[in-house]
Amino acid sequence: MTTEMNAGTQNPVYVTDALIAEDIDAYLLKHQHKTMLRFITCGSVDDGKSTLIGRLLYDTKMIFEDQLASLEKDSKAVGTQGGEIDFALLVDGLAAEREQGITIDVAYRFFATEKRKFIVADTPGHEQYTRNMVTGASTADLAVILIDARQGVLTQTRRHSYLVQLLGIRNVVLAINKMDLVGYSQERFYEIVKDYSHFAKQIGMEAFLPIPISGLKGDNIATKSHEMSWYQGPTLLQHLEEAPINDTRMLDQSFRMAVQWVNRPNLDFRGFAGQIGAGVVRPGDAIRVLPSGKTTTVKSIPTFDGDLDQAIAGQSVTLTFADEIDCSRGDVIVQADAPCEVADQFEATVVWMDEHAMLPGRPYLLKIGTQTVTATVTEPKYEVNVNTLEHLASKTLGLNAIGVVNISTDRAIPFEAYATNPDLGGFILIDRMTNATVAAGMIHFALRRSQNIHWQAVDVNREAHAALKNQKARVVWFTGLSGSGKSTIANLVEKKLHALGKHTFLLDGDNVRHGLNRDLGFTDADRVENIRRVGEVAKLMTDAGLIVLTAFISPFRSERRMVRDLMAPGEFMEVWVNTPLEVAEARDVKGLYKKARSGQLKNFTGIDSPYEAPELAELTVNTVELTAEEAAERIVQAILAG
Repeated sequence: MTTEMNAGTQNPVYVTDALIAEDIDAYLLKHQHKTMLRFITCGSVDDGKSTLIGRLLYDTKMIFEDQLASLEKDSKAVGTQGGEIDFALLVDGLAAEREQGITIDVAYRFFATEKRKFIVADTPGHEQYTRNMVTGASTADLAVILIDARQGVLTQTRRHSYLVQLLGIRNVVLAINKMDLVGYSQERFYEIVKDYSHFAKQIGMEAFLPIPISGLKGDNIATKSHEMSWYQGPTLLQHLEEAPINDTRMLDQSFRMAVQWVNRPNLDFRGFAGQIGAGVVRPGDAIRVLPSGKTTTVKSIPTFDGDLDQAIAGQSVTLTFADEIDCSRGDVIVQADAPCEVADQFEATVVWMDEHAMLPGRPYLLKIGTQTVTATVTEPKYEVNVNTLEHLASKTLGLNAIGVVNISTDRAIPFEAYATNPDLGGFILIDRMTNATVAAGMIHFALRRSQNIHWQAVDVNREAHAALKNQKARVVWFTGLSGSGKSTIANLVEKKLHALGKHTFLLDGDNVRHGLNRDLGFTDADRVENIRRVGEVAKLMTDAGLIVLTAFISPFRSERRMVRDLMAPGEFMEVWVNTPLEVAEARDVKGLYKKARSGQLKNFTGIDSPYEAPELAELTVNTVELTAEEAAERIVQAILAG
């Protein structure tokens, strides 16, 4: 029990635990049925996004007294407002953010009013952190795009607006900030609105609400501005409270649920858990599991408190089936008579978010829904210039670039267009070596060829071809620096195998570039494509039962792993011809190192292009310690032993 004093009297008021509990229950009940609006603030750097959110928290009384005292102290120490309260410090929590006065990470804040609850994401304006803006926008219902009234529409304003439109956010507020610094000029406000309207029309943005504000002074944030009586529209907070939320959009679609987990606590129960992405499901409904296409009906929707009569989009549930059919993590359970598509090739828009440029042909991990597959990206069809919206020819995509590409996955996956269902149409790309997220993408549609091309069953398979030759098909992949001795050793290995009656074929790096890969240069992207093509050819040759020897620098681990993954377990042998750079350069039989050192030969491995040494090669031969003959004999013995 605690004691408080009534204001203006000396009579104590006793606050009991029961009274506190009653107040909490009343508060929770009051807020339980409020709608929730998720929104982001975005725009160019230093447009005042963090200040705006800090002001919203302040004006909605979501700051405790100790926080306010700390804010006043921090404002004097590291603030940017000359000792006055710097509202941005409420959101910019990282030390680097406070030091530089910019937002780096995505900061999420909760606040509430009498009418609605809110979760706001303060996203970075700096171009370097565009990827963080995409993260914040991926779950937003509304976007507040800020513009500094002094600066007008900038490149990053256009980029963020384009991404907002691309990600399907249709409720947009154009908050023209820092009006106090342009004398609350009505002419300046309408000048910016006119400029932005022209760009919005180009990107297909059907509507937006322009509001003149001052985040620092509080004009038109929670209360009407006396300085801008010429503006007759709603305040920002009023619009946020009244903006429509289409909670029923996903309910109106056909049932979709990606399987997150197979729940098998004992032999008598097998359920399939996940979050319903769209539609409604009830016991007895006919469903289909994709990509297998197996059908059954829903037996029950069990919960701790008993079975549900139905479940709807947004709920996380467990379903049990009437029949024992195969279903696992990554599969998608759909309405039987209205399934989504299944394909392995797509057109998609990609936002590249890594400092290292996209390499067409390189395998990446693609995560869509609860499924992760291997995917390759083609050379972009075009890159989008966010200023002019021109479609630019491009060989690759750099940091923050937006382009349209074709994507191929290693197996067919269930999907829907992003515009229809973001859960089954949105994906991320992950670098397989570093596990870094390198891109976000949105599927447009399946390529027609993915529907028209099917695997043709053959009666004489790869095992039959190999048995006829009395050998095991495999790929022996020689990798090492130029001048390491790969081709010399590979040639000796083939001669020895041929003498033993083995059926072989040698794919040499230089020879292949005279024909199959004569169109490729030596950029990183071309090197990736070079190895991709050779890997596919090598796989076809192993299908014919051959022992395939390949001698390529193949400098990137990712591409060597790609070829390994094409083969059956045990059929890929990586041989690292480990010759130090100084030894390989001293040999320089082709004069290539000399040209590279003089600048005549660009992108040369070991000089101005990296070589990623194998980490788990099946065999390593050191040509300083071994002669070519000795190395070849050791490799032959390893091949025969395998």
